[in-house]
Amino acid sequence: MSNVSPAVVAKPKTSKFRRFWLDNKAGWGFLAPFMILFLVFTILPVFVAMGLSFTNYNMIQDATFTGVQNYRLLFLEDDVFIIAVENTLIFACIIGPVGYIMSFAMAWFISLCKHGRGPLALAFYAPSLTSGTAMSVIWLVIFSGDRYGYLNHLLLRIGLISDPILWNKDPQYILPVVVIISGWMSMGTGFLVFLAGLQNIDPELYEAGKMDGIKNPFQQLIYITLPLMKPQLLFGAINSIVSSLAVFDVATAVAGFPSPNYAAHTIVAHLYDYAFTRFSMGYASAVAMFLFVLSFSLSRICMKIFRSDD
Repeated sequence: MSNVSPAVVAKPKTSKFRRFWLDNKAGWGFLAPFMILFLVFTILPVFVAMGLSFTNYNMIQDATFTGVQNYRLLFLEDDVFIIAVENTLIFACIIGPVGYIMSFAMAWFISLCKHGRGPLALAFYAPSLTSGTAMSVIWLVIFSGDRYGYLNHLLLRIGLISDPILWNKDPQYILPVVVIISGWMSMGTGFLVFLAGLQNIDPELYEAGKMDGIKNPFQQLIYITLPLMKPQLLFGAINSIVSSLAVFDVATAVAGFPSPNYAAHTIVAHLYDYAFTRFSMGYASAVAMFLFVLSFSLSRICMKIFRSDD
């Protein structure tokens, strides 16, 4: 009777994903609370808004599917929306680059100072700590439309104008006033990120640069600082884009809602009008999806510009 060797049972191969999952179970456990909240309150609402944008929904009756009717009305028949897009793009093209450059310039200036960095950083960051409404109330004293407004009083006193200018009522001046106030408040999180990134650069790199021929701080900025700060520059760019496209509270506090002749009407104001004044959630969702696509597209462009090849 011959001995038959038992069959060798091959162990099933573990996939790379399964191995990665099993090797990092503790990490996934710590990450799970954030991922669940991010999924429920960020990712899921985007898809819900996308679905509602193809419906007629007023929060009382059941949603009815209308296809691309909301988008057709939005782009072809809603003249106020076109005004809102124009105002938002004008605002973003001014405040986005200006706030971005100001944030980095002030952070770079503070990083060069040997003393007093804390008070200087607080002074530049303080305006962004105040809500848009509170800051607008402070600025409204300057841009008050009567003779007691600081700016009108100054212009009347030196003889540049004969009658007070209605800064927050005249459509000709409303948008510039909103731009000025928002520019003052634009140095927020990006400023702190730039400052932290500048202070984390190894000083030995600057010493090595001097040995290689770099002679002044401007050359250090071009050849050493900027290439090493691409992640911070990317974050600041995306943050600047999102904040400039989402302007609403300052414009509302300065010019009211709606503003005269829609001079300060923005995309977010248009969304708010249809969502919480007219309760047309389907149409408001279409506006939200347009803003989402616009922000996402500009963010992708910034990611390509500041992408690190390392």
